Amino acid sequence: MTVSGVQPGPGLWKVSHGAHTLWVLGTLSPLPKRMEWRSQEVEQAIAQSQELLLPPTLSLDTGRGMFRSLFLIPALLKARKNPDGQTLQEVLPADQYARWSTLKARYIGSDRGVEQWRPIFAATELYMAAMKRSGLTMDNVVRGEVEKLAKRQKLKITDVTSTAKLDDPKAAIKEFQRTGLQDQTCFVRTLEVIDREIDAMREQANAWAVGDVEVLRNSPQTSQYAACQAAISESAIARKFGIGNLRKQSLDLWLQKADAALSTNVSTVGLLPIGLVLGRDNLMEDLKARGYTVEAPGEY
Repeated sequence: MTVSGVQPGPGLWKVSHGAHTLWVLGTLSPLPKRMEWRSQEVEQAIAQSQELLLPPTLSLDTGRGMFRSLFLIPALLKARKNPDGQTLQEVLPADQYARWSTLKARYIGSDRGVEQWRPIFAATELYMAAMKRSGLTMDNVVRGEVEKLAKRQKLKITDVTSTAKLDDPKAAIKEFQRTGLQDQTCFVRTLEVIDREIDAMREQANAWAVGDVEVLRNSPQTSQYAACQAAISESAIARKFGIGNLRKQSLDLWLQKADAALSTNVSTVGLLPIGLVLGRDNLMEDLKARGYTVEAPGEY
């Protein structure tokens, strides 16, 4: 079961240097579908702040538009399907395909089109269907509400986006269409999350909703996104087109923007995925290394 109704979410992490403070809200996805988020602490922080620092994101400039997800890259380059018309049954080991077929029947049904997709995209489709059936939502309701509050208070809103530009989109399309991705690790990890860890994801979602930071700190990491992102960003084709280093660039850019905000504003509010607040090699440790005082909720 997942919690419902109005919930406050976790408290804010306080990053300070003298009289200057950055209040960081760690966000989580997925969250309980029937939860309504409202945090008086966040509202008060926004009311006294001068700037909202958005989370680090990645984008690709194809010359025809900007796309803010690496997962869209093969799709927008008409490369969602496996090369040479292969099916999942043809590209996957038999045991992986058998596991996929069982979970697909449970969450997607008889749709045959997805059988033509590359493993990373088939796994993503399955994941979205499983979340919907499990009382969880991938909707980014917290960020949307925070931005709405910031606009109402007329805060400066700082986007933190690292962008790669495709100088020759036609060449990229052709190469992506004929190139395989090393995405079986992503595929297997996604199936594991769906098959074995949905209960843990509900526990995390509930802990976030009620603001239980200790559960969030100690609960196992269930996300498959690192493996799936690596399947694209670390591929030879991604490196060739300058996409491979985008994630690190985006994290470094967020730290630079945080430095600027802390030197300029008396108070700033920032958003970060909870994994970048509590996970391994998190940005809170990077901020400490830069000389800032970092205090978790309940420590100040």
